[in-house]
Amino acid sequence: MSAALARPALAPLTLEADGLTHRYGRRRGLDPLSFRVGAPGVVALTGPNGSGKSTLLRIIAGLLRPTAGTLSLALDGETLEPAARRLRVGFASPELSFYDELSAFENLAFAAEARGLGEAAAAVGRALERVGLSARAHDLVPELSSGMRQRLRLAFALLGGPALLLLDEPGSHLDDEGRATVARVVNEQAREGLVILATNDERETTLGTQRIELRRRGLGDPA
Repeated sequence: MSAALARPALAPLTLEADGLTHRYGRRRGLDPLSFRVGAPGVVALTGPNGSGKSTLLRIIAGLLRPTAGTLSLALDGETLEPAARRLRVGFASPELSFYDELSAFENLAFAAEARGLGEAAAAVGRALERVGLSARAHDLVPELSSGMRQRLRLAFALLGGPALLLLDEPGSHLDDEGRATVARVVNEQAREGLVILATNDERETTLGTQRIELRRRGLGDPA
């Protein structure tokens, strides 16, 4: 492995949900579901629009609190508290936006420093190289194409070498080369950690070694 791809060793982990539910007021966001998945591997999270894929990822990432039920992440058999869990999770979604007045590098450096990552500049350099954006590191965000901004979201999720990588429709706006980059990164992460990939794109679901299908009434059968 080259120095550019070096990252902290990832510990085996287990993610478990029990009766996990979310409501947006009176509107259903996620019907009750229970599952247990573990590393190493890739979980393909599928289901129709409105079935709760994005909601589930946001709960796992610590951005939403479930209305009911529990969620736990354990590393080497030790369950992490929510604050510690957020430090071990990387999350990329189409809603993630960046500061237009900053370059790609500066946006990620700001995020790395906000999270308290040591050697932030080195971490940003590694993340940009992994997604093929090193040559555009100092371009302002508005100068990047939609596909490049999608790669930047992936780089954001990779900061700090997460044990659990959450990707919401990662192939959005990407050409074939960009999709190949996503597949490569997913396979790299899956060697030691866990990736949860929310998608209905068959090109992406085939990356999964495990599968969770959300239906409008809850969890479907794993493949």
